[in-house]
Amino acid sequence: MKLVKYLANLGYGTRRDVTEIVDHGLVTRRDGSIVRDGDTFEHSDLLINGTPCDPSPGAVLALHKPTGFVCSAKETSRLIYELLPSRLLARSPIMAPVGRLDRDTSGLLLLTDDGKLNHRLTSPRAHLPKVYVAELASDLRGDVGAIFASGTLLLNGETVPLRAASLEPVDRRRVHVTLYEGRYHQVRRMFAAVGNHVVSLRRQSIGGLDLGDLEVGRWRELSLAEVAALLP
Repeated sequence: MKLVKYLANLGYGTRRDVTEIVDHGLVTRRDGSIVRDGDTFEHSDLLINGTPCDPSPGAVLALHKPTGFVCSAKETSRLIYELLPSRLLARSPIMAPVGRLDRDTSGLLLLTDDGKLNHRLTSPRAHLPKVYVAELASDLRGDVGAIFASGTLLLNGETVPLRAASLEPVDRRRVHVTLYEGRYHQVRRMFAAVGNHVVSLRRQSIGGLDLGDLEVGRWRELSLAEVAALLP
């Protein structure tokens, strides 16, 4: 793919905008040599006006989503894209969330512009474990772990029971919940079904990928090994 089209697809502007950037010699290699349209190039070697190029096509990003942001490109509320380079929203294809976290849930959120990869990671057949940390309004009942693990819990308004989920108490009102599916507001609705209320909720990990020390509101690009470890 020629440089102008490549950069336009990455959200650096229209073809005309990018052509001007290229013609002014603002696209260079790390050794300082100028890259022109039609030249061969490596993504990792590109600098745009002295700054490394945004993540390459097909990249997967890990974002520590704060509460108060929505996983959408069109809502009027605050969008997760405010936390990312603005060009990621202008990409073709867009850098889209892998699944969703609701406005009041924080934690690990993945994004990619690879539609096939997104589908593989969100498919029910992937069975990727997702670990959530929940703060509860009331003390945890002793039978809740067994109810969640039974595979028979039925949420209000649904006809298919939940898959078995595991619960690990941290203290009387803080727990880790591991899910293998992703229904609408699932953790909150599970606790509502057993007479409790979730005060705060954070997704701590997906598969073997943990938030680690990624600060709230910050993001990083996953390595190829990390992405491969997520795939079913």
